[in-house]
Amino acid sequence: MRIVIAGGHGQIALRLERLLAARGDEVAGIIRKAEQADDLREAGAEPVVLDLESASVDEVAERLRGADAAVFAAGAGPGSGVARKDTVDKAAAILFADAAVKAGVRRFVIVSSMGADPRHQGDEIFDVYLRAKGEADAYVCALDALDWTVLRPGRLTDDAGTGLVRLEARTGRGPIPRDDVAAVLAELVDTPATAGLTLELISGSTPVSVAVRSVAGN
Repeated sequence: MRIVIAGGHGQIALRLERLLAARGDEVAGIIRKAEQADDLREAGAEPVVLDLESASVDEVAERLRGADAAVFAAGAGPGSGVARKDTVDKAAAILFADAAVKAGVRRFVIVSSMGADPRHQGDEIFDVYLRAKGEADAYVCALDALDWTVLRPGRLTDDAGTGLVRLEARTGRGPIPRDDVAAVLAELVDTPATAGLTLELISGSTPVSVAVRSVAGN
């Protein structure tokens, strides 16, 4: 498969790129800064320098053309202000989804957040973030031209992955290592029967491949 990842230099994305490249997939990661390119090459991915905050749908679609799947793993990140929650977490996700439709890429996986909700109330930065992620998810889920899956991880940690997770429509809150999020994403990309599902993810007792298969087609 050829898979294009938005937010290619993110902590989850770099882990995902390594996994996909190791299993023989062709991977491209969209990055904002040229100086990040070597990290992607080291992970086995082709760096594509493009700023999703200023690019047009046509420009992004051109980078997506010929791909078998697209993964949105970009985020404004901690320390960013309210404005970038809107321009990255919401607007860039919508742009990437529109570009996938234009490029004819049906398989689309978006990394969201537990608690994401377009109706989330509050004006604190985290409130704005959850609302932006929720609005992006709602937009993607309304696109009939995409075979979408929304993944909502719990509290992200840098602990070593265990390969054991809980993946369900509702899991309740809990931590999850970024290693295991990447492993689940790699399985989801390759499991189109999970299209149309919004899934929460925390650490658990089920091997990743079994957890993904168990929700596929539900």
